Amino acid sequence: MNDRTGRKYFTPYKYGRPLLAGSAIAGRFDCNSVDCPFVFCHQGKFLMMYVGYDGKGYQTALAESSDLLNWNFKAVILKREENVGWDKIGAAGVWLLKENDGLSALPTLKKVDGKYWLFYHAYPKEGYEGGPANIGAAWCEEETLLHWHRSKTPILTAAGGESWENGGLYKECVVEDGGRYFMFYNAKNNVSRGWTEQIGVAFSQDLLHWQRYEGNPVLSVSAGKWDSVFASDPYVVRDGTRWVMFYYGFDGRHAQDGIAFSYDLLHWDKLPEPILTNGKAGELDEYHAHKPSVLFWNGILYHFYCASGRSRAGGPAGSNGREFRCITVATSKPI
Repeated sequence: MNDRTGRKYFTPYKYGRPLLAGSAIAGRFDCNSVDCPFVFCHQGKFLMMYVGYDGKGYQTALAESSDLLNWNFKAVILKREENVGWDKIGAAGVWLLKENDGLSALPTLKKVDGKYWLFYHAYPKEGYEGGPANIGAAWCEEETLLHWHRSKTPILTAAGGESWENGGLYKECVVEDGGRYFMFYNAKNNVSRGWTEQIGVAFSQDLLHWQRYEGNPVLSVSAGKWDSVFASDPYVVRDGTRWVMFYYGFDGRHAQDGIAFSYDLLHWDKLPEPILTNGKAGELDEYHAHKPSVLFWNGILYHFYCASGRSRAGGPAGSNGREFRCITVATSKPI
């Protein structure tokens, strides 16, 4: 590939239709919107873990597909009040531990100590991301991936962080390298308005006890650029001899996806421009094209993301009552 342009990772062909969207059905976990896709392959099927929002909080579900374009709801796997402790309001599952086979291989799940591992964050108050979120872990021994045991306490807390991150923790991404686990996460500083989100990393040997990197954040916002306010939602994958971080940037108006490169998982070089931009007026992603999950299949790079645009008559209300938010995909070749 051409390192200067990053063209290998561009996905200019947008599907232009929702793969999954909010149901607009009162009482359903996804009444208002869906968000945060994580796509993988399990037992010969494609599965997508994703988050639904119902006006009270996030809950996590699975959908399945045979072709990556037609998706069917399977089950809610992290429900509200499934636990009665720190995560009773809901749980946003955003990452499952994968085998470290690289971008060119289908992403499959990795067992550690006979268990599959899921990472999520939870908020202390009802409503859209109410209060500073903390990060938890869950594990499952069943191949159905339907029944998860959630951690009784968070594995990483906002209160335990530095000033750049003590306003709340967001999307987690966990990879293994050299026998050590790296958890990338984005977080915000503790201000009521106009906060900044950046990406840090923590280390673990057992997936439950984590130590923050003293050099955080490892991916910061860039003043005056397309990611000047947020550098968020890391999706890290090995590609050959180096690592690629897909992430989204926000400049106060639009969120778009970009990439950064590293050889040691600690020092990252950004591609200067986004690789997936928001759409034109009237398109699904006219506001935002963000929150990446990627998969390479049949010679095509699939870039799943959350699209946000103008609300639609009779449709779900989105997170704020004024937008249509759905999960869609863009590809490196026409499909």
